[in-house]
Amino acid sequence: MPQASLRRGLIAATSVTALAFTGVLFAQPAMADVTNGGFETGTLSGWTTTGTTAVVNSGAHTGTYVARVGGTTPTNGNSSIAQTFTAPGGSPSLSFWYDVFCPDTVTYDWATATLKDNTTGTTTTPLAKTCTNNQGWKQKTAALTSGHSYTLTLLSKDDNYPGDPTYTLYDDVVVSGTVANDFSIADNPASATVNAGSAATSTISTAVVSGTAETVNLSASGLPSGASAAFSPTSVTAGGSSTLTVSTAASTPSGTYPITVTGTSPSATHSTTFNLTVNGTGPSLTRISTDPFTNSTSQHATELEPDTFAYGNTIVASSQVGRFNDGGASDIGWNTSTDGGTTWQHGMLPGITIYQGGSWARVSDPAVAYDAKHGTWMVTGLVIDANVNGAGVTVSRSADGLTWQNPVMAVGNDGQGYDKEWIVCDNTPSSAFYGNCYIEVDLTSSGNTVIMSASTDGGATWSAPVSPSGSPNGLGGQPLVQPNGTVVVPYSTNGSSIRAFNSANGGSSWSSTSLVANVSSANVSGGLRSGEGLPSAEIDAAGKIYVAWQDCRFRSGCPSNDIVYSTSTNGTTWSAVTRVPIDAVTSGADHFIPGIGIDKATSGTTAKIGLYYYFYPNANCTTSTCQLEVGYISSTNGGTSWSTPQTVAGPMSLSQIANSTQGSMVGDYISTSVVNGNAVATFAVGKTPTNGQTLDEGLYTAGALPVTGGSARAQQGPVHAVQPPTPNPGRIPLHTAR
Repeated sequence: MPQASLRRGLIAATSVTALAFTGVLFAQPAMADVTNGGFETGTLSGWTTTGTTAVVNSGAHTGTYVARVGGTTPTNGNSSIAQTFTAPGGSPSLSFWYDVFCPDTVTYDWATATLKDNTTGTTTTPLAKTCTNNQGWKQKTAALTSGHSYTLTLLSKDDNYPGDPTYTLYDDVVVSGTVANDFSIADNPASATVNAGSAATSTISTAVVSGTAETVNLSASGLPSGASAAFSPTSVTAGGSSTLTVSTAASTPSGTYPITVTGTSPSATHSTTFNLTVNGTGPSLTRISTDPFTNSTSQHATELEPDTFAYGNTIVASSQVGRFNDGGASDIGWNTSTDGGTTWQHGMLPGITIYQGGSWARVSDPAVAYDAKHGTWMVTGLVIDANVNGAGVTVSRSADGLTWQNPVMAVGNDGQGYDKEWIVCDNTPSSAFYGNCYIEVDLTSSGNTVIMSASTDGGATWSAPVSPSGSPNGLGGQPLVQPNGTVVVPYSTNGSSIRAFNSANGGSSWSSTSLVANVSSANVSGGLRSGEGLPSAEIDAAGKIYVAWQDCRFRSGCPSNDIVYSTSTNGTTWSAVTRVPIDAVTSGADHFIPGIGIDKATSGTTAKIGLYYYFYPNANCTTSTCQLEVGYISSTNGGTSWSTPQTVAGPMSLSQIANSTQGSMVGDYISTSVVNGNAVATFAVGKTPTNGQTLDEGLYTAGALPVTGGSARAQQGPVHAVQPPTPNPGRIPLHTAR
């Protein structure tokens, strides 16, 4: 074949190669400035290469190294190096040096350089095709547009003809210009829902994008009527963050408001949007009881760790009152509503502690049950002796929830250590064990061995405790009774998993345990005592059991917790863990201490569920900055989908709630009761004290909130790695929680 024909064929072939390569190049991500433009790394790092390329240490324009594009022996087609960069501010320009070794003619071999403006899609050619030989180093320059993305391609083409290899040396690729000072701004979380009169917080973060860090002044606009915004601090140095607090008034109209958060520095202005949803007037909080004690050994005024139980329209709630820092309280308070949670009466249980005519130094861990067969309300308490040892379980009884007898000792007072008791009664008339009541508690003196006791006479007397098969260890069990009389007891294996056991013979014996789920939970910021995986359990009318807890498995990297749950119809096989869709898994919020309740008149796909919980709008907080709030969400279809969440209380600071040796405290648990389609809960809320006391942490309710349900679908994935909770340094193990 004649040489000209051969060369024409090679040109056609290399044209295809060049076009294909161009498509790959322009897909590369943009980089800030040129990387390794002098090749002094001794490599082609930062550059995309095709064909024959190398870095050599002879013939450099400056320095030691230079890029050689093409080979010293004939090669076939295009060889190139390319890089994508962003032009800086000022009057930016590009320059590079080249030295061509081309013994042929520009018809067949050449060097060239192209510069594509990726922002506009236009391409220029700073170095037109050239074929010279031994002419020495020459420079090319090109003007750039500030902020545009460019791709520079430095190319050498050889037609592979024997005896005339072509290659080009490239060196000192430089982009010059003035780097502008700039920053970015973001909010986390980017949205929040509050009731009128409440407040929401978000962390406003800034970062240096280019240049040096400048002072960024923060402001907010687009606030609804009656709302105000405050930043702490009001300005930051780029790279720092501030807490935005948006406070609404009781008169703030309902709706969703896009609030523009603007950061202004001497060189730039940027903004982000915080979407605030106001629920209108929302539920109003009612304080249902007050700490009456004044003993100097415990903290006043404090009420915390409530449980509730409902039968008919009567709801009885109990709580610790007058919390001691190292465990227990001055007494247990009772709070009773006979109209479904609209109005309340309250008082203190008599005869337990020395502060109410009893003999025990303290009492803790209240739980409530009702025995329909014997017409008896019961409140259990973990009595604590003068050495701060959990000595046993008492049961206080009442026929109407308003007048209470002195307690009976149900379990303990035998020199052993006890913790975290719970109580339930069988209220199904058709059950063979109708009228049986059951207490679960653990023996801290025996490694948290779980034991059970039963009563058949309205809680007046109790059986000798027995352990489930295998003598499992754990705490926080919450027994539930199915309509057929089977008792199922979900409990925590000291924070690492949830397991369950059961009895089908009225508590005479108990089965071995089955796994509900392993627990993977994030440490709650600020040192808040959060229960660390204790379950909240409820049952529907057909006997389907729901067990809820806090868990981080749905959040990549386990930065914070969701409320999750698992269900079972037999207490031995359990559903996949399901996430309650309170917010996005990327929200930055943390949710914990759930209290789940189910309307006992509903079941299956029409089960009405109410769920109260505590949360931080911003999980990344400290003891001094954490803002604690109470939320509520509901489902009308057994948890398939959920309502829009409501914020019902807060924010409160951790300094406004009781201290304990395990951290600031609102309780290791809360509870929800659903009556006639309305969810009722009591919960601890801290406020600024006005009466000279150190604290004003009281027991509040938002009233009977309707179970409305909604369209937010529950989720079972994607799930990230599930692992046991990370130990929290300095936190006392759960088995000494009290």
